[in-house]
Amino acid sequence: MKFLPLFFSLLLANSISLAEEPLWQVREHTPKESFTRGIEGPACDKDGNLYAVALQEKPNIGLVTPKGETSIWIALPEGSTGNGIRFNRAGIMFVADYTGHNILRIDPKTKKITVHAHEPTMHQPNDIAIGPDETLYASDPDWKKGDGALWRIAKDGTVAQLADNVGTANGIEVSPDGKTLFVAESKQQRVLAYDLDEKGISNERVLITFEEHGLDGIRCDIDGDLYITRHGAGRVLKLSPEGKVLQTIELPGSMPSNLCFGGPDGKTVYITEVENQQVLTFRADRPGLSWRRWRE
Repeated sequence: MKFLPLFFSLLLANSISLAEEPLWQVREHTPKESFTRGIEGPACDKDGNLYAVALQEKPNIGLVTPKGETSIWIALPEGSTGNGIRFNRAGIMFVADYTGHNILRIDPKTKKITVHAHEPTMHQPNDIAIGPDETLYASDPDWKKGDGALWRIAKDGTVAQLADNVGTANGIEVSPDGKTLFVAESKQQRVLAYDLDEKGISNERVLITFEEHGLDGIRCDIDGDLYITRHGAGRVLKLSPEGKVLQTIELPGSMPSNLCFGGPDGKTVYITEVENQQVLTFRADRPGLSWRRWRE
């Protein structure tokens, strides 16, 4: 047991080092062109490893260590292509498989891949959100028609459509209390909010609309503020739950696809960036919601 004091000393030292980094300052976490242009779906596990799709080719999931070292973690089954990734409290990974019309379930300990949910009428499940009760929510854009759908996936894999008349639904997130669903519509360039309960969604409202450039991923911090990638604008925005812009983070690449929180204190934000095919990172002022749930 002598290694425990050393382990906690190293963890504390790492946390102190991160705390000294300036907020909102973007740096490279992986080199340029370390991924393909399909880079998407970042999610961190409880050990601080980052997972993102399309490391060397689209049908795989890559692993990025806290030091920025990359390797192929797993190849997806033939006919499947990953996009959004989420973990539940038990550490099980869920992946939006947009070519297979699936939500895949992966046990990180065994790397066994199973189909958690399959819905053939989905256009192409894009991103996933997870509620406090571990219900999954999936965005489902139809890029050709410029519209899309929203889905709820129960813990037993049962699929129910929440809406079929939204815009090109892309980023999706659930508020910390599980009572609000946020959706980014890429082509419509706006962020929507819905009241969320066991019956479905209601009370659609527009939080913010942009005059140009698209939207992609959304993640919440523990206060319920939203972090949104502006695809084409090369920015990440921090918004209040009411849609007020609180912070603008300029990126070196113009095409951020998605983002997540990680690090020892949950305040490190990782962004997948398509133009330069790499992972970027910056320090935020509050921990991410998913990071906190690891510790509940």
